[in-house]
Amino acid sequence: MGKGGIFLTEECDVIVLGTGAAGLTAALAAAHSGASVKIYEKSSLVGGTSAMSGGIIWMPNNHLQEITGTEDSREKALAYLESLSLGQIDSDMAATFVDKGPEMLQWVEKMTPCSFHIIDSYPDYHPEHPGGLPEGGRSIDNDLFALPRLGDWATRIRNHEQASPVMLTETPLGGSTTFPDMDVIGERLQAGEIGMGLALVAGLLRGLLDMGIEPQIRSQAVKLTGGTEGISGVTIEQDGETVDVTAKRGVIIATGGFEWNAELVRTFLRGPMTAPAGSPDSTGDGLRMAMEVGAKLGNMRNAWWVPVARVPNEELFGHPSVRLILLERTRPHSFMVNKYGKRFTNEAGNYNAMGGAFHSFDPQKFEYPNEPCWLIFDHEHKLRYEVAGCPAGEQIPEWIYCDDSIEGLASQIGIEGSTLRATLNHFNNHAVDGNDPDFRRGESAYDTFNGDQSLDGVQATLQPLDTSPFYAVKIESGALGTNGGPKTDVSCRVLSLAGGVIPGLYAAGNAMAAPTGMVYGGAGGTLGPAMTFGYIAGIAAANR
Repeated sequence: MGKGGIFLTEECDVIVLGTGAAGLTAALAAAHSGASVKIYEKSSLVGGTSAMSGGIIWMPNNHLQEITGTEDSREKALAYLESLSLGQIDSDMAATFVDKGPEMLQWVEKMTPCSFHIIDSYPDYHPEHPGGLPEGGRSIDNDLFALPRLGDWATRIRNHEQASPVMLTETPLGGSTTFPDMDVIGERLQAGEIGMGLALVAGLLRGLLDMGIEPQIRSQAVKLTGGTEGISGVTIEQDGETVDVTAKRGVIIATGGFEWNAELVRTFLRGPMTAPAGSPDSTGDGLRMAMEVGAKLGNMRNAWWVPVARVPNEELFGHPSVRLILLERTRPHSFMVNKYGKRFTNEAGNYNAMGGAFHSFDPQKFEYPNEPCWLIFDHEHKLRYEVAGCPAGEQIPEWIYCDDSIEGLASQIGIEGSTLRATLNHFNNHAVDGNDPDFRRGESAYDTFNGDQSLDGVQATLQPLDTSPFYAVKIESGALGTNGGPKTDVSCRVLSLAGGVIPGLYAAGNAMAAPTGMVYGGAGGTLGPAMTFGYIAGIAAANR
């Protein structure tokens, strides 16, 4: 109800809820299909977790592979996804992603300022599985985008203060050993050029603005409206007023996951997740609204898992922030141990799969012994590599534990000294020969890609910890986002618990039951499906 007790009403063909990559792509696709579109964002900033990300898109069999000479195929991609699914993937949804994703990518390049390139040699996350690509070709980076092209909207994108004038390809995360020189960086800064997730969101937003469609910010969807014939609109809370918006063709939920909603996390996720890493506005709004209208749910146990560290007093958007632990654990002179001082996984494995290691449950002790855990590294590692934002070198902040002996370090972090000593000795005895018989670290192409690219072979990830002092950083089980939600058909129509679909309701991105199930195929394994099904949802809703 608006001011003075009067309901405000608006109307359009398609309503999109959320302004991450999925929502922006959905709005673009609907508008280009001839629909009038309104897109709503509950925050004062657009972009969601997409804008905070590296902006990489995982896309099998894409058109850019012709340039790099990558040998890929529909059959390889589907075999790869199936090999990782543990029987949980919906084969029709997976096939739709593989078939429609390359089309979406070319369409986005044509209809927006977005431009892409393949990250050279970036392997899939499980490249030795059937259909995997050890030499890469499926992970796609954004070209730079000049932020001033957005005008006033340049300061309304989430994380714009952290804008970086480099592409992920040019960073260690993309396999580079050197950054662009300072003259190049200076030129880019002067031009306002940015890369990564901000560039992706900015390009998609520019495409939408060019069509005369502006996201309505500070506009939270609170209720889906309609009757026996399906969903016909949304109630929006906007600037202290309640607005009922009618959608003549459809409503697309693209509001992100529920990782910042503690009650939903406890209710649905399969194991501990103590440190969400995405946008704090991902509180399950779309999930709640879909449940209220009888949506069928899927993939609710899973998330895009990632190990993280907390740096005291660091905040982002008014909430405690975390540092993703991606390269630190893969580089040489380091390993991870659980609360009993024992290694429990291949530290160089991909971050999403590490969720399974964190969720290992001991029924006798009735605990998760691997969460939290500890990253242990020696002085050689400290001198060479950044750790959770702490620069390489002699600096030792208070939150990094340090001791001249491994036993002294163990005492500081509450671990039995003799056990940690035994773990260290066993690891070193094999690492000196380039072997890890316990967890096979260094055998996968992915392990060495994320290690120290200046070193050859297994040494890029596997070397002894033999230079004191020794250090420890506490690691927790985090999530880039949840990926369960309303289950859909291949046209993104939300399925009903009562059978069939809920007419007029669609979902995309982390707000939907992930079309790849629990599978994170490679870098960009979130954004690739999110944008693909946003594209599908936009077209389907516009043509309903």
